Amino acid sequence: MYARTTTLMADPARMDDGIADVRDNVLPAVSDMLGCVGLSMLCEPISGRCIVTTAWESEDAVAGSRERVRALRDRAARQFGADDAEVQEWEIVAMHRLHPAGDDACARVTWSCVDPADLDRVLDVFRTDLIPAMDDMPGFCSLSLMLDRQTGNNSLTAVYADRRSLEATRQRAMGIRDEFRRRLHMSATEVAEFDVVLHHLRVPELV
Repeated sequence: MYARTTTLMADPARMDDGIADVRDNVLPAVSDMLGCVGLSMLCEPISGRCIVTTAWESEDAVAGSRERVRALRDRAARQFGADDAEVQEWEIVAMHRLHPAGDDACARVTWSCVDPADLDRVLDVFRTDLIPAMDDMPGFCSLSLMLDRQTGNNSLTAVYADRRSLEATRQRAMGIRDEFRRRLHMSATEVAEFDVVLHHLRVPELV
């Protein structure tokens, strides 16, 4: 499974217009594209940072959608009042769902980098250690790991039922995350928290 993430810095005053465009125009359009398995959207209302993720069955599906998605992305950027968009393509190497996300869901995203030679070990530790630890978190819904096998760049997203759960688990999650990175010699680049405003990914369990 593969994914494309589009990151926009929206004008916070135009956030609602942008979300409506992604929901009413982008989501139906990409859902009709060959190999698409859904879309999700994360937003940080104060900063205006938004991340739209589309998931795909194969690398060929990702490649085949690039030109059609470009026009949708340009339109969405205008609706958000964003100057440009950062696009990244990933392999979805792990997906675990304990509960489905609801309309109040929030997410914590951690971006890191690891030596590409250690990726198999990263996946082993993710499956055997990280998932069981996260399953015990109050309000935990799902955990996904996307990576670039060439560079070792990766994105880990944990989704919680609501803002209260996200905040209540912050310190404990930080300890688990730090231990995970320490064991695997991963360098953290950023951690950010978001509202999950659209949750239509249909990526199957991958653990």
